Amino acid sequence: MLMSAKQQELYAAAREQIEHNLGVLKPGLTFAEFNERSWRIPDKYLPYRYTLALHGTGMADEWPGVFLHPDFDRNCSGMIEHDMVLNVESLIAEEGSESIKLETQVVITATGAERLDTFLWEDA
Repeated sequence: MLMSAKQQELYAAAREQIEHNLGVLKPGLTFAEFNERSWRIPDKYLPYRYTLALHGTGMADEWPGVFLHPDFDRNCSGMIEHDMVLNVESLIAEEGSESIKLETQVVITATGAERLDTFLWEDA
């Protein structure tokens, strides 16, 4: 797939966010600890962000809904647990551009997050 330079930039940022946040996930991690360690969205993308960093699986954004760092409520309590199935999200855009939205589904194992989907990422 051919991408423009802007699409490549946005896609690379979305992949970076997904990969970083996948690397943070492990059983026993509280939502607040995840928030503290999660990928920090560059300022130019903040106005167009998707507010969730990860959520449960179902018909919509199911529990747990863990917000991105600028939207996280310190009263949001909970913990990442072994065998929990989560969707890790990214939406990257800036003013006047297209947006890139990526999502992958994982199960939390004893050693971290294991992807359940087989979607191949593009080379940006």
